[in-house]
Amino acid sequence: MGGGARPELPSASFVTQKEGPGEQYVIGPLDQLQVFVWRNPELSAKVQVRPDGRITTPLINDMPAVGKTPAMLADDLKLALGEYIKDPIVSVIVENFSGTYSQQVRIVGATEKPASIPYRANMTLLDAMIAVGGLSEFAAGNKARLVRFDRETGKQKEYGVRIGKLLKDGDAAANVRLEPGDVIIIPESMF
Repeated sequence: MGGGARPELPSASFVTQKEGPGEQYVIGPLDQLQVFVWRNPELSAKVQVRPDGRITTPLINDMPAVGKTPAMLADDLKLALGEYIKDPIVSVIVENFSGTYSQQVRIVGATEKPASIPYRANMTLLDAMIAVGGLSEFAAGNKARLVRFDRETGKQKEYGVRIGKLLKDGDAAANVRLEPGDVIIIPESMF
């Protein structure tokens, strides 16, 4: 995008009036899972999703896990275990999560600690800035931008965000709702 003004997102309240669930959770690399097979404790296991996106449990090697919801993975495990036991009942519980990049919010640039943080339902810009410790001493917070992938058009869109107004001036109108996959880029000031 050129040097023109970027569109801004509508303001979000600090606390939502009504909490609601976010999108379904999709398993990501390095997530820790508890696979529970009812009445078969020897087949139950705590596993970590490998960087290649697969898991190994007793009797099942290299089951793809990344990109599936816990319920989808449980169905796949049930099908695979069905070769060994009759009508297995399988549950997958996410114990520690990283999520896929499309479910994280990434904050880079002039912040105290750039990070990739798991998206939470109803997350706002303020929540993300608290997670990374705020702006660095040299940040141009009001020139920050938010990059969002628009699933409908298949294109990225950039929005201006006023992090300085939010954190330094307490301007509630500068707080915006985040979405999974958002990237917040904070430039340094020139002086």
